[in-house]
Amino acid sequence: MKKKARASATRTAKRRKGAPAAGQALVRRAAPVVQPPAASGDAKAEMRRLKMQIARANAHIETLQAAAETDFLLGIPNRRGFERELGRAISYIQRYQAGGALIVLDVDRLKPINDNFGHAAGDEVLKAIVAMLSQQIRSSDVIGRLGGDEFALLLWNLSETDAHAKAAAFEEDIDRLSFIFEGHMVATGVSAGVAILGPHSDGAKALADADRAMYVRKAQRRHEI
Repeated sequence: MKKKARASATRTAKRRKGAPAAGQALVRRAAPVVQPPAASGDAKAEMRRLKMQIARANAHIETLQAAAETDFLLGIPNRRGFERELGRAISYIQRYQAGGALIVLDVDRLKPINDNFGHAAGDEVLKAIVAMLSQQIRSSDVIGRLGGDEFALLLWNLSETDAHAKAAAFEEDIDRLSFIFEGHMVATGVSAGVAILGPHSDGAKALADADRAMYVRKAQRRHEI
């Protein structure tokens, strides 16, 4: 009987050794939390969407900027756009010791054309002048409309002698233009002023110098006529 009692006590002790103590809760190890793959995919899709929105916004800004710097009638830079191009050109000239010329042109007799035949006739004259100038400049050169009947050309790598010869050629070619409005033949012309661009040039001063030279030339042409 004693042997049976000892054996029963031993079995009971073994069972108690593997069991938790009284009052102690049984703790189970929690499984690790894994993010579903869809969450990562959603983040990438959101990033792509934001990048597309930024790209569209930047493209819209560039379009608005181009519109703000372009003459809507002639499709060339307006004063703002031309001044920006002139600033860039002068920075390049200063950095690389390059050269160029600035020519300002004022259209002669445009006001009488507008007064007598309407602004549509004056617009046709301006378009014809820009078309002729565009044929005589290089793709790297820039032509802009400063306002009204005044234009400016930025020409690269011209000496002072060549720049004045180019300005004279512009005057001669445009003097030969003629138009017929309401049965009347109408002629026009331009007066050109030149400023040379170099490493020490300033954009505003160059424009002012070329503008003054243009008015001197306009007075000479009146005297010649």
